[in-house]
Amino acid sequence: MRPALACCAMTLLWCVPVALFAAPGGTKLSGKVTLNGAPAKPKPLDLSKEPACAQMHAANPLVSDSLLLGPGNAIRNVVVYISEGAPYPGPAPTTPVLFDQQGCQYTTHVLAFRVGQEVKISNSDPLSHNIHPLAKVNREWNKIQPPRTPPFAYAYENEEFIPVKCNLHPWMQGYFVILRTPYFAVTGDDGSFVLPELPPGRYTITAWHETLGTQSHEIEINYSGEPQTLNFTFTAKP
Repeated sequence: MRPALACCAMTLLWCVPVALFAAPGGTKLSGKVTLNGAPAKPKPLDLSKEPACAQMHAANPLVSDSLLLGPGNAIRNVVVYISEGAPYPGPAPTTPVLFDQQGCQYTTHVLAFRVGQEVKISNSDPLSHNIHPLAKVNREWNKIQPPRTPPFAYAYENEEFIPVKCNLHPWMQGYFVILRTPYFAVTGDDGSFVLPELPPGRYTITAWHETLGTQSHEIEINYSGEPQTLNFTFTAKP
């Protein structure tokens, strides 16, 4: 599911909150994203088409990353960002974000970064992968990465939520979330997020999840500088 952009890194094998910009003297906005209800139990992924991958996970089968929950039904991999009212974004960071393929999976399931910022893509596996971001607004491309080859980098020109797959291993799926605003975060194991300190103003804050959809709330940031809290609750789908 892909949101309209006008409305709006699991490092290794876990997810951490990401906050990438700070405006001195602003107001910190934090919160938590949780699920109401019980989702269907995830089923092990079928890795049989690649025996080397199946062997890697023989003792601990891989399951889909499309809905990962933490304690208290906290939802991981939710992108929370300013979809309307964000201040001028400034230049894109010169430091690339990292996207690795390891253990026959993407080590970061949802990777958020800026328009114009490079994503550096690597293959840490002893077998080849073919990374294929399925862009619609940006240019679509795919590239094979044999083992022990150097990483390569790419930068996107437009905002977009892009599904990513491996053409050789269909269970490998993830997302690139490319945003103009630097005011964004990706929820970690506990479903929490912290947006960078916001200057006074009225904003629309949007939470996006790949299967649960989007939610948006308007908030008013005043001049007091007192921290504010905004929580999101999604409902489990049958």
